Amino acid sequence: MARPWFMVDLFSGAGGMSCGFSRHPAFEVIGAADAQIGKPSAAAGSLGCNATYRANIGLTPVEADLAAADPAVVCQAMELRGQWPAVLAAGPPCTGFSRTVASNHLRDDRRNGLVGRIADYAALLRPDIVLIENARELVTGAFSGHLRALVDRLDGLGYGAVAATHFFTDFGLPQRRERAIVVATRRPLVPRGLTDLWHGWRVEPKATHVRRAIWDLPPVQAGRAGDNDLLHVSPAFRADISRRRLAVVPHDGGSWAGLLHQPGGAALLTPAMARRVARGDFGSHPDIYGRLWWDRPAVTIKRECSHIGNGRYAHPEQDRLCTVREMSILQGFPRDYQFTGSLANMYRHIGDAVPPLISYQLAGLSEWILTGSRPEPTDLLLAGCQLSSGDLVRA
Repeated sequence: MARPWFMVDLFSGAGGMSCGFSRHPAFEVIGAADAQIGKPSAAAGSLGCNATYRANIGLTPVEADLAAADPAVVCQAMELRGQWPAVLAAGPPCTGFSRTVASNHLRDDRRNGLVGRIADYAALLRPDIVLIENARELVTGAFSGHLRALVDRLDGLGYGAVAATHFFTDFGLPQRRERAIVVATRRPLVPRGLTDLWHGWRVEPKATHVRRAIWDLPPVQAGRAGDNDLLHVSPAFRADISRRRLAVVPHDGGSWAGLLHQPGGAALLTPAMARRVARGDFGSHPDIYGRLWWDRPAVTIKRECSHIGNGRYAHPEQDRLCTVREMSILQGFPRDYQFTGSLANMYRHIGDAVPPLISYQLAGLSEWILTGSRPEPTDLLLAGCQLSSGDLVRA
């Protein structure tokens, strides 16, 4: 039977948002667009995420800079052939909003203006639902005026909107990730959010722990892929001292600060670590070279998660960075999802993505809005992820 509704994905990346909709029985993804730019200084196309998208979703996104391209031209290039989307999803770059970038507290990043472009596409495509996922500061930050301006424009086009921030761990993601979700619906449809979707239910906390998500993957050495999964691989160490440094970091949540309590550990400190020790000011710095805890959700997985020096991304016990497969599972990707390109870009594809475990729930939320029939909690579980029906309990 044909799926009843179509979906279009802007800023589609490696397909995190589209994955949830493409695997939901009620939706078919018919168009996507992404510029494939990893950061402002990178060359166009350098991120290579459209190849990963195509390998999993089955269509090739239009490569376009959505800050400059004519929306009508982009939509024409999608070749929708008269199939108009019920859902328009968009995940514009969040770096300009994120509180982790110090300058964002004072300066409005030019990329933040991409939020307003979403209304241009809504005016052209006239979807029933507009979904936006971004950093929490889109709603709460110093430059949340971009969202207010967008909501005002959507209101003029006949849409009502709700916006909220969520810890995705509450909905089953094995990672402590706080994000903003905006849901706008064309009147008279009623906008609803993830909190409405999960009202009366919750996820058993143990189901969001790292142990549940990746404990069963076989051990591998840094730089070597698993026998049955070529994506169960992490980078080899470029310097032997990095390997020796991580080997001394205590298992299960240890950090480089633990080096101070190990024989010979002080000799393994980097100059930056030594300066912090001298000042007695560790701040958030202990997260670098840190290991994940087995019995907690992972820390927030960010774009540059491809090096243990960039955050708490080391395996709880094995002396290596979490593999591409482990990182993708912690980001809510099904275990059969494929990533392409360089190893560093695969990690970027993961860190940039909307977790499919969550986008599948957004597809269920969209079906509820369109039909008026609320899905059962068991209908919100994406196959191939760590959640099972036994993890759902009444609140």
